[in-house]
Amino acid sequence: MLVEDTLAHTLAQRGYKLTQPRRAVLKVLAAAGATLTPAEIHRRARSHCLHTGLVTVYRTLDLLTACGAIRKVHHADGCHAYALASGGHAHHVICECCQSVVEFDNCDLGTLLAAVQRRTGYQISGHWLELFGLCPNCRP
Repeated sequence: MLVEDTLAHTLAQRGYKLTQPRRAVLKVLAAAGATLTPAEIHRRARSHCLHTGLVTVYRTLDLLTACGAIRKVHHADGCHAYALASGGHAHHVICECCQSVVEFDNCDLGTLLAAVQRRTGYQISGHWLELFGLCPNCRP
């Protein structure tokens, strides 16, 4: 099944309408290959469906994030973008040049998280780990 179809199926299973603007957002996400900001998704989606609004983009991103189909990715500049997600617990390494993103799942932070819990008294319920650097295509 194509990525776009998988995303559409994910929303349809949960009873959400697959309008043309929403399908345009799915098409953009499926073809991205890198992280995209909501503004970038909006701009690209309008090339598929001129009537795609920014509110539709944000709502679709929220739905797909809640479903676990995409992940919010925080960039070093403080902004956030979105990338397709694989199943389960995962983290990202993001190219600072081309914004390509690769997921990895072995963060091995158990010892660190236990130490932070002991030191702070917090009960940690989750974490994000995002690494930044240059991908093989962008390295000199």
